[in-house]
Amino acid sequence: MKRILTSLAALGAVGLLAACQDEQHAEAPVVRPVLSVVVTPQAERTVGFAGTVEARFKSDLGFRVLGRIISRDANVADIVEKGQRLATLDPVTYRLAVQSAQADLASATAQLENAAATEARQRTLLQQNITSEAQFEAARQARESAEAGVTRAQANLAQAEEQLGYTELRADFDGVVTAVGAELGQVVQPGQTVASVARADIREAVIDLPESIGRGLTSGARFDVALQLDPAIRTTGSVREIAPQADPTTRSVRVRITLDKPPESFRLGTTVTAAVATQASPGIELPVSALMERDRRTMVWIVDPATKTVSTKDVTVAAWNGSSVQIANGLTSGTRVVTAGVNSLSSGQTVKIADESL
Repeated sequence: MKRILTSLAALGAVGLLAACQDEQHAEAPVVRPVLSVVVTPQAERTVGFAGTVEARFKSDLGFRVLGRIISRDANVADIVEKGQRLATLDPVTYRLAVQSAQADLASATAQLENAAATEARQRTLLQQNITSEAQFEAARQARESAEAGVTRAQANLAQAEEQLGYTELRADFDGVVTAVGAELGQVVQPGQTVASVARADIREAVIDLPESIGRGLTSGARFDVALQLDPAIRTTGSVREIAPQADPTTRSVRVRITLDKPPESFRLGTTVTAAVATQASPGIELPVSALMERDRRTMVWIVDPATKTVSTKDVTVAAWNGSSVQIANGLTSGTRVVTAGVNSLSSGQTVKIADESL
C-alpha cells in the first residue's frame, strides 16, 4: 500500500512540474521576425522599366495588284537589300494585258499613219482646188483623232507594263524580314501584307511608363538602357516620342527612346531595362503592404530601436502609386517601419529585424 501511495505522489509531482513548465512556455513572449525599412525622404530616385528593342523604320509590304503567289523568296530573319525580290505573283494575266495593249498601240499607229496620209492628199487637192475645204477639215480631224488614239494606246501599254511589274514584290530599303503574312499558292488582295521589313541600323527602345512618370518627361530626356540578359551590356538613349494619350486600360504612356550606338547584342525584339532619374514626390514612400486600417485610421507599425518592440503610428497618405504610397506626414526620417505582416502584430510585441542593414 505504501508503494502505491509513493507512486501516486511521484506521478502527481511530475504532473505539477509539467504544468509549471507549460505555463512558463505559454508566458514566454513570441519574437516575430519582420521585414522593415528605415524611411528617408528622397529628392531624386532612379526607376527602371522593361521594354523591347524595335526598329524605328518598318514597312508592311504587299502587292499592288490581285494575284496568286507563285514564289516567296524571303523568310523571317532574312537580311534583304534594297530592290531584292521578296515574292512573285502569277504574271500570265498581266503579260496578256501587255500584249493586248501592244496590239492596240500598233493598230492606233497604223490608223494615225493612214489619217496623216489622207490629210496630206486632201491638202494637195485643196491647193489645186480639186477638193473642198470641208473635206480637208474632216481629214485633219481624223488625223488628230488618230493621234489621240495613239496617245491613249501608249498610256494603256504603260499601265499594263507597270501592273506587270507589280507582280514582283521588292524591298524598299536594306533591312531584315520581321514577319511574313502570306504563303505560296495563296491569292492575295492589293495592299495585303506579304512581308514586313525593318531597318536594323536605327534601333530604339520602346517602354510603357506609368502616367505619373510619363507625363513628367520631355523630348530628349536621357535614359540608361541595359540588356536584361546581361546588365553589363548597356548604352544610353534619348526620348524621341511620347504618346499623346495614355492607354485606357493600363493607364501607361508609351515612350520611344532612340539608342546611341547600341551594341550588336541589342537585336530587334531583345528585352531591355530603361532607367531614368526622376524627382521624388514630396514625403516618404512606403510599400502598400506597410499600411494598416483600423477604426477608419491609417497607421503603420514602427520599431523601437532600443527595445525591438513595435507600436502603431498614424500617418496621412498623400498619393497612391500602384504598389507604393506617398506619406505626407506622421513619419520622420530614420524611423524603422514594418513592411510585411502588419495584421499579425500586436502593440508592444518584440520583433526580430530580418535584415539589420535596411
